[in-house]
Amino acid sequence: MQSLQGQLLVASPHMGESPFAQTVILVLHHSEEGAFGVVLNRPIGESVKSLWDQVSEKPCACERPLNMGGPVSGPLMALHGEASLSEMEVQVPGGVYVAASREHLEQLVCEATLPCRIFIGHAGWTAGQLENELQAGVWMISPATFEQVFSDDEDLWTTVLRQIGRDILHSTLKIKHVPRDISWN
Repeated sequence: MQSLQGQLLVASPHMGESPFAQTVILVLHHSEEGAFGVVLNRPIGESVKSLWDQVSEKPCACERPLNMGGPVSGPLMALHGEASLSEMEVQVPGGVYVAASREHLEQLVCEATLPCRIFIGHAGWTAGQLENELQAGVWMISPATFEQVFSDDEDLWTTVLRQIGRDILHSTLKIKHVPRDISWN
């Protein structure tokens, strides 16, 4: 089994009315026991500051959007770019780390200049479940980039889906240059 840690799961356009329709998930852990990740494109319309004011005495000026990481409840979690404040590294070029400890989260939300995204909940799969969904065509896979993980792109799903299409065209047809928008061709 090859781990998908650091990869993006991109919902198939044929997913229908699923709660995961048009989602992009960063896989944080994947082994024979199962997998978990966070949805990158589901801001909840609330700021980190508004949540932080409810859970901590420490002041927070972080106005970044809070994100719904998925339907599975769990600890508040941050994706960020600071190795010294992490409990886990995700295999993404440029360095993406995970923090869930209160001490690390406090430092991250108080330091507004670091690249950081805060998530409530996560997406999870039991042993073999993700592999079955991949085989059924529910998800497409794409390598994650630092820029995608910390993107504010409201159309992240469309952007990544187009990149997957360009990559397929490029590798299948051996095209030297694929235009950014294939309708330009």
